[in-house]
Amino acid sequence: MAGVIKKATRESYGEALAELGEKYDNLYVFDADLAAATKTGVFKKKFPERFFDCGIAEADMMGVAAGMAATGKIPFASTFAMFAAGRAYEIVRNSIGYPHLNVKIGATHAGISVGEDGATHQCNEDIALMRTIPGMTIINPADDVEARAAVEAAILHDGPVYLRFGRLAAPIFNDKDTYKFELGKGIELVSGSDVTIIATGLMVSEALEAAKALGSEGISARVINIHTIKPIDKDIIVKAAKETGKIVTVEEHSVIGGLGSAVCDVLSELCPVPVKKIGVNDEFGHSGPAVDLLKEFGLCSDNITKTVKEFIK
Repeated sequence: MAGVIKKATRESYGEALAELGEKYDNLYVFDADLAAATKTGVFKKKFPERFFDCGIAEADMMGVAAGMAATGKIPFASTFAMFAAGRAYEIVRNSIGYPHLNVKIGATHAGISVGEDGATHQCNEDIALMRTIPGMTIINPADDVEARAAVEAAILHDGPVYLRFGRLAAPIFNDKDTYKFELGKGIELVSGSDVTIIATGLMVSEALEAAKALGSEGISARVINIHTIKPIDKDIIVKAAKETGKIVTVEEHSVIGGLGSAVCDVLSELCPVPVKKIGVNDEFGHSGPAVDLLKEFGLCSDNITKTVKEFIK
């Protein structure tokens, strides 16, 4: 993808908060001593009176954010996905999810692409954990344009939202002048009739590359971007299943409980068809350069292409 502009969605997140802080004066940001990494420091510099560093106390931060939401403010609580979904799970469940408070969780550094930080920080389970919390909305944007739009969509949505952002720079493929984010609605990026590739987050651009490669071999692959994991767009999934007959899901997350599982939940009930899940299998990651790790774990266009070809034989 030579010549393509790339940007990490965590950077988009920080910049979006700073921009939207002017538009929404009830927007507050909390961080857990990681403002430089989560990029919430951009908001801090612009609106220091609306930024709070809670220190290395992620569970406490979620509780404070819940209290802020109870006063009518819109708090964003930010830290790495491993700490937001993992360490603070019980507080997110009981203090945010149970009372259905208007807290937005900005979880950065998700997935294998955290790279050298290794297995302890490569959170491949966060979507699965957040899906189990009743009323929790989950958004996993694919590029800079989508990430920025997702932040404002979260602000406008009344209720808890989990936003997943990445550390690795991702290709920008959406046009900021024409892109429209609609919560809970998937986007068909490429039409196709032989198979459908449903992807989310960092894997959407890889799915697009795979579709090109498959097309050169005479295989018509539809590509759907699911930016909202919950509530998921059942209509676009069922339509694709009926029209192409086979589904391949791709995610930088465990194959257990993430996008693939959500798609299978829909299809098993409404339109049973064969599904192949590409993601992190039942294993932990390990330290290494992010791009190399993605290839090792099969989270790349070459493996998607290979898997689709084998699947549709």
